[in-house]
Amino acid sequence: MTGTPLGTAPGAAPGSPLRVGLVGYGLAGSVFHAPLIAATQGLALDTVVTSNPERQQQARAEFPDVRLAATPDELFDRAAELDLIVVASPNKTHVPLATTALKAGLPVVVDKPVAGTAAEARELAALAEERELLLSVFQNRRWDNDFLTLRKLLNEGELGDVWRFESRFERWRPKPKGGWRESGDPAEIGGLLYDLGSHVVDQALVLFGPAAAVYAETDIRRPGAETDDDTFIAITHTGGVRSHLHVSATTAQLGPRFRVLGSAAGYVKYGLDPQEAALRDGLRPGPGWGAEPESLWGRVGSGESPVTGGGRPEPTLPGDYPAYYAAVAKALLEGAPNPVTAREAAAALDVLEAARRSAREKVTVTL
Repeated sequence: MTGTPLGTAPGAAPGSPLRVGLVGYGLAGSVFHAPLIAATQGLALDTVVTSNPERQQQARAEFPDVRLAATPDELFDRAAELDLIVVASPNKTHVPLATTALKAGLPVVVDKPVAGTAAEARELAALAEERELLLSVFQNRRWDNDFLTLRKLLNEGELGDVWRFESRFERWRPKPKGGWRESGDPAEIGGLLYDLGSHVVDQALVLFGPAAAVYAETDIRRPGAETDDDTFIAITHTGGVRSHLHVSATTAQLGPRFRVLGSAAGYVKYGLDPQEAALRDGLRPGPGWGAEPESLWGRVGSGESPVTGGGRPEPTLPGDYPAYYAAVAKALLEGAPNPVTAREAAAALDVLEAARRSAREKVTVTL
């Protein structure tokens, strides 16, 4: 839906920032959402929901004017005082909280994965469309520096026809950290397939279009681990590109973040986008945000490995996570496009569900 501002609360004062209620102040809420909301013109972080006293103190220290609520019910009791709800709580709460917010007449941003199944995502999308409310999914890695650079190369035809896209989101964490993200309980929607897999699959679909077939391998490698910590997904896109996607917590030697092979040239890029590390360190968007040193630039070329000097350095575009919430504000205030729709997220969930089935049954799944 575009062209008409969506879903501002009836109590919103004309010209004043949209008041945002943020549910959850763990990693997602405190590191990603709160700082980015606070940095966005047109948005104001009004309320943080967390029952954890330490996190309440953290939120108040970082945002002195923020209001606190111990439960989502407290937040929804004053829904008329808010203009946008952001759901950054554990995965299993995404659907019920988003549903409650939409039924209360509030637009919603939901952290990825928006739901545990594609069917649930499409039900949420239908509810938002019925209520004429914005429902957006926080797929922030569409604004990673390497992803933006690759999109530029593709748009300019630098690589020719792409044949294979290799994407790796790898870490070396030989001991499980625990918590719901590593829980073996299916209700928690944990594991790397749905965590990091949500990012790499979304990126592949944005770059190369719908999936026609999916093959996957998932493993539990670490002693004491309860859910997948080393996963490979292969996507055959309807346009013919093959995506090979790796997500792992057990990679002792990290591979390239991207290796993209085309008919004219390839692009190889090592290293993760710097924005998450910057946000974790307490840095905030401003001049120079998202930039990386020349030593980390990828290389474009053919016929020789970039490790031995093949190809030319390709300047990495700055990463731009702030662009996501700027787009959300523009959608609500001006009727601009939703930056990431729930139906796009549902297409990625189709692939994740197919990958889970493929790994379990040892088959290639046709979509």
